[in-house]
Amino acid sequence: MAKNKRQMVILDIIKEKDVETQEELATELMRRGQQVTQATVSRDIKELNLIKISGANGKHKYSVADTEKSTLSMRQLRIFSDSVLSIKHSGNLIIIRTINGSANAAAETLDVLRMDEVLGTIAGDNTIMVILAEGVD
Repeated sequence: MAKNKRQMVILDIIKEKDVETQEELATELMRRGQQVTQATVSRDIKELNLIKISGANGKHKYSVADTEKSTLSMRQLRIFSDSVLSIKHSGNLIIIRTINGSANAAAETLDVLRMDEVLGTIAGDNTIMVILAEGVD
């Protein structure tokens, strides 16, 4: 349980702050009551699939690798575009009609994109309901 809690704290830290090094991350963990070694931080970084990206200030920082989004295949995109028959919206709801039996595959493509505007999708046999966050057009 301590490992899970520590890793959740790490995710919170990298969301809140630009952390460049393992040492900075270890220091921040200790500030938050997590006693760690450099080796533990290194293992956690690997297990959480953290990568370094360029921050707004030009310095590098840790971030979560979005492996699902990067593995969105051309096949998935083709399945989505080939199966969608119509798209209609009302307020913060979008209804997507698909050919029979393909709504789940098409909804999975939307889910993999992890768009911040989308709260979730619900798929039936030939219909997907997409629920958007409040205030999203």
